[in-house]
Amino acid sequence: MTLAELSPMYEAAAVPLRLRLRQLRLMLAQTQDPEEIFHIKRRIQELTPMLTQMNELAELTAHYYDRGYWRSEKYTL
Repeated sequence: MTLAELSPMYEAAAVPLRLRLRQLRLMLAQTQDPEEIFHIKRRIQELTPMLTQMNELAELTAHYYDRGYWRSEKYTL
């Protein structure tokens, strides 16, 4: 399996995260309970970096073999 073949898998894995974050943001807008607001914000803070990383890895693996593609130092050795 090549890295380019992994890209759709990263994209697919990002979909549930994106949906859950959307749900949490809607819940946050609808609640007034301070404790629930705290827990929702905390969960959003936990999931946001995961989604960011999924998106970055999907982009990187999709274009890894493209000549001239600039690769982030974050994912290079």
